[in-house]
Amino acid sequence: MTELGLPDGIQACLFDLDGVITKTAVVHAAAWKQTFDDFLHRRDGDSFRPFDEVADYDEYVDGRPRADGVRTFLESRDIHLPEGDSGDPPERETVQGLGNRKNELVLELIRTRGVDAYDGTIRYVEAVRAAGLRTAVVSSSTNCRDILRSIGAEQLFDVRIDGVVAAERQLPGKPHPDTFLAAARDLGVEAKAAAVFEDALAGMDAGRSGRFGYVVGVDRVGQAEALRAHGADVVVTDLAELGERS
Repeated sequence: MTELGLPDGIQACLFDLDGVITKTAVVHAAAWKQTFDDFLHRRDGDSFRPFDEVADYDEYVDGRPRADGVRTFLESRDIHLPEGDSGDPPERETVQGLGNRKNELVLELIRTRGVDAYDGTIRYVEAVRAAGLRTAVVSSSTNCRDILRSIGAEQLFDVRIDGVVAAERQLPGKPHPDTFLAAARDLGVEAKAAAVFEDALAGMDAGRSGRFGYVVGVDRVGQAEALRAHGADVVVTDLAELGERS
């Protein structure tokens, strides 16, 4: 599969959604910032330390299931909230309530801004499928199917493992490899025969610990060294570069 920039033996490609297929990572970062800044301001007043849309987003929430992102960021500030219930209203100061507030905000931003795909990724997925490889989308988002439909790309993926499926199967999210491993199983291939495409550090950790055959880091925000440190075999700024490397 040298024409795709992949090592021999790769039979399937597993793609993250936000930041790899779609340009929604910046929308998620903005929604997280508003959610956490509002909470921190209520808690600490005008002296609160704001959520950093780059450093905090990349380190604590990017690629993780929503509730895990809330817990991980708050733990970094030594803040511990009750877990709450998945049906908690967005104004309730629980882990689930803050997560629901973030989801409310991201859906509003997607409605007002729309969703764009990365053209290089769409072309690459089409080339992968033309070469006979199977494809999956692996995302912590519960809105994955709707987003794929909005960009006309649902048909490009044989398998979808997203936040809805993960909850149904009780799969832990990234940085655990379980969602990627589930996608490989559903495609009928072993992990060593699958390539992972991720832009999040948590996704890199999942690719490394799952012992996948190839892990591609997609650097959209200038974190190439961090992606390598977390397990990327190769780092590109756009998937179109992979074909150029062959």
